[in-house]
Amino acid sequence: MAKLIVADDHPLFRNALIHAISNTFVTKATIETDSFEATCEALLQHPDADLLLLDLHMPGNCGFLGLIQLRKQYPTLPIVVISASDDLDVIKRVMAFGASAFIPKSSHPAEIGKALSAVIDGELWVPQAIYSQVMNQHQHQPDLDLAAKVAELTPQQYKVLFYLTEGWLNKQIAYDLHISEATVKAHITAIFRKLGVTNRTQVVIQAQRLQLEAPADKTLIAQ
Repeated sequence: MAKLIVADDHPLFRNALIHAISNTFVTKATIETDSFEATCEALLQHPDADLLLLDLHMPGNCGFLGLIQLRKQYPTLPIVVISASDDLDVIKRVMAFGASAFIPKSSHPAEIGKALSAVIDGELWVPQAIYSQVMNQHQHQPDLDLAAKVAELTPQQYKVLFYLTEGWLNKQIAYDLHISEATVKAHITAIFRKLGVTNRTQVVIQAQRLQLEAPADKTLIAQ
């Protein structure tokens, strides 16, 4: 039996997913989160979690950046990305950035159970129809290089980076994170150094390479 963390900000989909999992996959506990910050807290509180099911479009998450950060912080935890996107490039990047599986949100419950069982057994999983296209092609090297740089950010620096992509001012970031503006500036300086840039505009441009388009309406799990 596995302990799962289900991270998705849409309650209806989260409930549908948990229902689908319970019908096809044996679990001992399921923890729900609705933001990237809550997901990080759940991972700290449940170090024995066996799987993380992650929606890339969550408050506090910045496209692939959250996946990259979590992969760095929890290198042995299988991360399963569940997404409404069926874009082949998105799926390739998800797997290249360290996910153990990509499950479309339109998947049948039996397919979800099969995917989770494969991941628990140490395998990688994507839909069979696109397996060879995803697994047999190399990811664009500059993206992997950027991902490696992002992985060097501390959790607090990641939060500051997220706020920079949202256009926040230093004083707004300081207020929300309960830190001084001087500390924010220090984090930004560290971000510049780790990403190899010299100003905020360049940071945002780099981050945009690892962002996603706004999600379409959530698709409920097939019944």
